[in-house]
Amino acid sequence: MLSKENMIELKEDDLVLCVVERVSGTTVFVKLEDKREGIIVTSEIAPGRIRNLRDYVIPGKRIVCKILKIDKNNVNLSLRRVSDKEKREVMEKYEREKNSLSILKSVVKNAEEIAEKIKKQESLYDFLQSCKENSKKLQEYFTKEETEKILKILQEKREKQVEIKKEFFLSSSSPQGITLIKRILMPYKEKMNYLAAGRFVIKIKSQDYKKANSESIKILQEIQEKAKKENCKFEAKNF
Repeated sequence: MLSKENMIELKEDDLVLCVVERVSGTTVFVKLEDKREGIIVTSEIAPGRIRNLRDYVIPGKRIVCKILKIDKNNVNLSLRRVSDKEKREVMEKYEREKNSLSILKSVVKNAEEIAEKIKKQESLYDFLQSCKENSKKLQEYFTKEETEKILKILQEKREKQVEIKKEFFLSSSSPQGITLIKRILMPYKEKMNYLAAGRFVIKIKSQDYKKANSESIKILQEIQEKAKKENCKFEAKNF
């Protein structure tokens, strides 16, 4: 049985990363990060009729779920209620944490033990990023020699750049429609491309996914407001 110290505090609607353990009848059994067992019933796998559960879940596969209910024995989860955006954010966080742990493992043998102590305060990724500016934080957990090695790795390691793409539609029935659209999009011309027939795409590159996503949403909101004032038709999904 898990000790309370090792259990992650969870609540309904939280997003959790799970590993599929087995499929039994119409139920999928998964293991959460703190080793608790979770279950997903067929109706929470995907919308519509499901012919084969294994088209969505395979033992050993890592999936992102939303917590529906927590009881003493297990955690009831949903796969279908997780949006693509939510899934992407959780998986990217997982990759950042995994890479951060790899850095520690390359320097010290008891990396996982130290990582658990750090994660009681903040994520490993956030911890290491803050250590770039304040190396004294490393000295709370590592020797001087280990600290120097970790800092060297952090300085040499380049963050992987992400690109956010969001498509939208903008048109006008006015005789000056083309002029209106050009005026609306002018402030963002360096960050977007014309696709076809009133369709455009915004492209934001950054080392920080959340920052890039927030910027793209802000731009779409501004375009939407301007389009409304000019009586132009605007459509966009997922923003």
